[in-house]
Amino acid sequence: MKKIVDAIPENCICVLGIPHDENSSFLKGPAKAPQKIRQAFYSNSSNLWSESGYDLGGLDSLCDMGDIDFSSEEKDFEQIICSADKILQKGNRLVTLGGDHAITYPVMAAHSNVHDNLTIFHLDAHPDLYDSLDGNRHSHACPFARIMEKKIATRLIQAGIRTMTGHQREQAGKFNVEVHEMKDGLSWLKTLEIQGPVYLSVDLDCLDPAFAPGVSHHEPGGLSTRQLLDIIQRLPGTIVGADIVEYNPKRDVNGVTAMVAAKLLKEIIDRIHQGLQ
Repeated sequence: MKKIVDAIPENCICVLGIPHDENSSFLKGPAKAPQKIRQAFYSNSSNLWSESGYDLGGLDSLCDMGDIDFSSEEKDFEQIICSADKILQKGNRLVTLGGDHAITYPVMAAHSNVHDNLTIFHLDAHPDLYDSLDGNRHSHACPFARIMEKKIATRLIQAGIRTMTGHQREQAGKFNVEVHEMKDGLSWLKTLEIQGPVYLSVDLDCLDPAFAPGVSHHEPGGLSTRQLLDIIQRLPGTIVGADIVEYNPKRDVNGVTAMVAAKLLKEIIDRIHQGLQ
């Protein structure tokens, strides 16, 4: 993955770190995630080959855009939108490394400027559909409410869900969200149909804590790593962008979750690359 310092490339798959967790409701820590994921991605304990048999290490169009610097006076969400938009306007595909899930709202706002009729495929333990949480409408528990009310996407599909509250069920009905709860199994994947561009949002707590302990919200009964990889590899539609969020290094055990995030990053890059062929 080529590191880009100055000029924005064209027609590449770009990886951008968004070290931001100011909207986390329980624990801080995901702001430290992007660099940890990169370290795991390049770890000598593994390699850069995807499971489809492609060597990502030889992919010249894979570019590392570094991390957004939030030290400026510009408002954080506006800075995220601007950074993502500059990359996308050059014909690039973008994978962002969070950060908490609040970043998905501004990242998706940028994607909607270049892609029409977007479908979001959202993997998470939580629906993140609260209208507001603790008085914060931009909480990491609210991004998909903001996205759907602003009509940034035309369709929202959620899987891995196992914490639906009454309010969030009402919100899901209001926004016509297609929710696949863990208690109902994974048979839906065999019949799922998606046309057009897909944005993939992966909250690592969609995984059972046994597979990903390095998250702020441990919710038992989640996906296995193998199940998650199968979903990513079999997901219909053309993946045009993605994020991996909610990795909290402070809670990780021996870097296990960092390696899971790096593995997911490899497979997501591979899917995006396949869509460009």
